[in-house]
Amino acid sequence: MIPLNAASVLPDDGTAGTLVGRVWLPSGGGPAVVAVWEDGVYDLTARFPTVSMLAEEADPVGAIREVPVTRISDLDSILSNTPPDSRDLGKPWLLPPIDLQVLKAAGVTFAVSMLERVIEERAVGNPSAAAEIRAEMVRLVGDDLSKLKPSSPQAMRLKEVLIEQQAWSQYLEVGIGPDAEVFTKAPVLSSVGTGMDAGLHPKSAWNNPEPEVVLAVSSRGKIVGAALGNDVNLRDFEGRSALLLSKAKDNNASCAIGPLLRLFDRTFSLDDIRKMDIAMNVTGNDGFILDAHSSMGKISRDPEDLVAQTLGLAHQYPDGFVLFLGTMFAPVKDRDIPGQGFTHKRDDIVTIKSAKLGTLVNRMRPSDECEHWTFGLTALMKNLAARRHL
Repeated sequence: MIPLNAASVLPDDGTAGTLVGRVWLPSGGGPAVVAVWEDGVYDLTARFPTVSMLAEEADPVGAIREVPVTRISDLDSILSNTPPDSRDLGKPWLLPPIDLQVLKAAGVTFAVSMLERVIEERAVGNPSAAAEIRAEMVRLVGDDLSKLKPSSPQAMRLKEVLIEQQAWSQYLEVGIGPDAEVFTKAPVLSSVGTGMDAGLHPKSAWNNPEPEVVLAVSSRGKIVGAALGNDVNLRDFEGRSALLLSKAKDNNASCAIGPLLRLFDRTFSLDDIRKMDIAMNVTGNDGFILDAHSSMGKISRDPEDLVAQTLGLAHQYPDGFVLFLGTMFAPVKDRDIPGQGFTHKRDDIVTIKSAKLGTLVNRMRPSDECEHWTFGLTALMKNLAARRHL
């Protein structure tokens, strides 16, 4: 894992925004909710035992200002102690910035990724067949559907044409139809943060990162802030069958969120997310380098629409939820064999960055070799109770 420090992780405007997260305190024996300010990292846990409780406040930013705080350490020290290989268990380290929120994800929200999902389905998990199928799909639907509004008359006419040509797919249904694909990415508390290993199922031979914006949403449906995320994806598993989505998406350490949660305030708003560019770099020990980006300006469904399709009278989230918004990243660059496309190798370093949200860095490892997830809901409740925070 590459060394981490505040300069490499924070947003371009540093601590000008309202940045919150979680830190493991070895002296106190558990997770602390923290605010990151210019002069250090401060403990908010006495007032807000969980980030989800902070998100439920009518004015989370104002509530933080009223909390008596205790300084834990400087951010550099905490970040440098976060990677698992060199971690000193007697010192604090950074955790993912969310806790009790349900981990949800929206899929097929960009035209480019929609076509890649169709290609995965038709290739039946075989990367060597992808190039030919990709050319066929572009011939049928073109390579720029960014102006096609889901469920619009134009989208429905396109659907009819594709059905006639026997090219319709369940991925096109959620890409241009009325209903978004929203699924549960991983169990509560199972995500990993920046500086940690991210997991790939050891049986997967065709997979990729998915750089995304992750919204933090209260139980009332109010979007309170955002972080970066890597919705790690197994293209071979899902390509074989959409019913393998849970195995393709939900494995140990396969949900990365970080580095911090930036709350909406005078420096940051939903409009910043709507026009946000996300850069990604993959660097391998084999010398392979992949640079890519995802532009939120090309998303097919507005973030507020995706939130509205996640929460409502038919589905509630008492502790709130976080929502991956999807990606336009389509990993078609060949890594080894021409026509085989991209797939991860052990120890790839994935760096996801945006000006307003900072940098999420993870090393890729087989899921069974990543740190095992042992601190669940029961452990958290017992821990907070023992520390008299409940």
